[in-house]
Amino acid sequence: MEKYLEIVLKKPMLQSFTYQNLPDLEGESLVGKRVDMRFGNSSAKGFVISEFDELPKDLGFDPAKIRPIKKVIDKERTFTEETIEMANWVSNFYICSVGEAISMMIPGGKRETEISGMGFSDADNTDFQKKELSEEQRRAVDEIIAESEKEGGKLLHYLYGPTGTGKTEVFLQTTDEILAKGKGVIYLVPEISLTKQVVDAVVARFGNTAAVLHSALTPSQKLKEWNRILSKEARVVVGARSAVFAPVPDLGLIIIDEEHDGSYKSGSTPRYHARQVAMHRCFRHKIPLLMGSATPSVEAWKMMKDRTIIPHTLTKRLAGGAMPTIECVDLTKCPADTGCISPELRKEIDETLKEKRQTILFLNRRGFSHYFRCNSCGYDMKCKNCSVSMTLHRKDKRLRCHYCGWSVEQPQSCPKCGSLDIGYSGFGTEYIENEVKAKFPLARVIRLDTDSVTAKELPEKIEAFKKGEYDILLGTQMVAKGLNFPNLKLVGVVQADTGLHMPDFRASERTFALITQVAGRAGRFFPDGKVLVQTYNPLNEPIDYAVHGEISRFYDEEIEAREATGFPPFSRMVQLVFRSPSEEVSEVMADKGGSLLGDILDKIRRQSKNPKIAEQCDETEILGPSECPIYKLNDNYRNQILLRGPNIQIMQAMAREFIYGYRTPSNLYIECDVDPSSLL
Repeated sequence: MEKYLEIVLKKPMLQSFTYQNLPDLEGESLVGKRVDMRFGNSSAKGFVISEFDELPKDLGFDPAKIRPIKKVIDKERTFTEETIEMANWVSNFYICSVGEAISMMIPGGKRETEISGMGFSDADNTDFQKKELSEEQRRAVDEIIAESEKEGGKLLHYLYGPTGTGKTEVFLQTTDEILAKGKGVIYLVPEISLTKQVVDAVVARFGNTAAVLHSALTPSQKLKEWNRILSKEARVVVGARSAVFAPVPDLGLIIIDEEHDGSYKSGSTPRYHARQVAMHRCFRHKIPLLMGSATPSVEAWKMMKDRTIIPHTLTKRLAGGAMPTIECVDLTKCPADTGCISPELRKEIDETLKEKRQTILFLNRRGFSHYFRCNSCGYDMKCKNCSVSMTLHRKDKRLRCHYCGWSVEQPQSCPKCGSLDIGYSGFGTEYIENEVKAKFPLARVIRLDTDSVTAKELPEKIEAFKKGEYDILLGTQMVAKGLNFPNLKLVGVVQADTGLHMPDFRASERTFALITQVAGRAGRFFPDGKVLVQTYNPLNEPIDYAVHGEISRFYDEEIEAREATGFPPFSRMVQLVFRSPSEEVSEVMADKGGSLLGDILDKIRRQSKNPKIAEQCDETEILGPSECPIYKLNDNYRNQILLRGPNIQIMQAMAREFIYGYRTPSNLYIECDVDPSSLL
């Protein structure tokens, strides 16, 4: 009897496809393996999700048309039954095909290769040996383990505390306890290259039993780590967002470090959030999810307040340091020729250099300055592909777009009116670098941003600063995360206002988190850390509260504002972006989409026999269509519709029927983002 295979492809198609197994493979299960096959008139790679001996009676097409597969790619299976279950859940929740979900979860390599040059510490590094826990830390570990062993115990935990209070050691010793029970652990960090110290700690503590999944690995190297996980050779998996799908047998714990970080949300299909996937896996296996941050997301803070998540609070800095002194510098009161370093900041840098201590200067902006502008006609040079202002890079003498990369030579006159009265407003890390080198000529200065270093170079540059090879570190948000520098005394936030005026409901939350996180780099080992926050608006609430450490007040007021405006966590949202190289197609199809979505919502309301669902349909809003804040991106015009309401399943059903139930022009792509983290 011939065997048949159910196969899904990395294509936006909801159905699976039936193929014949190869005769010489009878008796060998192909579930969890990748196969090469003919699809239409071309070759394709598919994922086998089930197999069967007999075709169903209601097949719906001629069995003679069923083709055999061409060959099997994998010797051993690369995904498990749990991967298939997760892919079905991701497909249903984030509105994509099962094949797209599986393709995103598993390595793309076809053979294993040796892993070399990863840049992480050897396992015998004494810096990362097991430490004696403080009373607060021990209580947190004990409570998490006790709750996990309790019948019907709560699964969601949050380790909250200022930077330097020892959250990493709690994560590591909780991992120890879970490993001792014969269970595996997934430890998620933000972008892997930015959290080298955490990865070093995990690899040093757990040695060969740790697997590292990160973007610098080739697909084949990732496959090698993947197979170590499947075979139980590796029991602790540390990695960025996609490591949440690692096929850990007997999974016992998932950790999400820096839970608030935006990099846990995928920016391409399927647009999953690692926190939501982790919650799904933990609820399914009835195992604890341990999150942690000094600046929790607003959603997590509210869940802690509501006791949906159990909070575990750390208050004491452990390395002999104290929370730094934070002061605000009002840039509106500085002399006109101040540049980007105020007199107050300059004085503090001078003193820090005299003490042979280190300084970090932080700005969430690359390049030399923000915008080209004409003082005669007001012309603002924007990218030809994206409706965002160009940024000057003085080294190259070019204006560059940070979204698509298009660049032009630095103009000597206004391209619109020809005026020579032109200038540049604002400043970026390259501008700061020039000013810092001019004002502090003897200082050893290093700049860390995505223009000056690659992901592979970043760990060694950070290590060089940690060893004292540089006096001043200039950087963007990559210097704000989880880094630990013993000799650091001073942190200067060059312009705290950057990002506050973006048309996004999370702008305040992001600004508050960035200032708080970057301030936490100072004074971790000495009680004299200092932070200067430069701003044009010192009374702006996210800045004011971050400077004065009024964390509870910020969250309480932000939650109150979200409730008043109906934004998450008091509603759920689905964003539909209509993207096309034709401005007319994007606009017309978004208009049609708004009408069709209204019809679908009416149908759901009429067909529902549940009065509560009908009531929630009445509370569901269709906002738009409208132009996206960044209207043109990569030569595509973008219009959006936002669905907002109390029941995510209603909006998912609307989006699913709309995306898969209606034909759209070939030059239109509809992006669907469930629970978007940004609306730009």
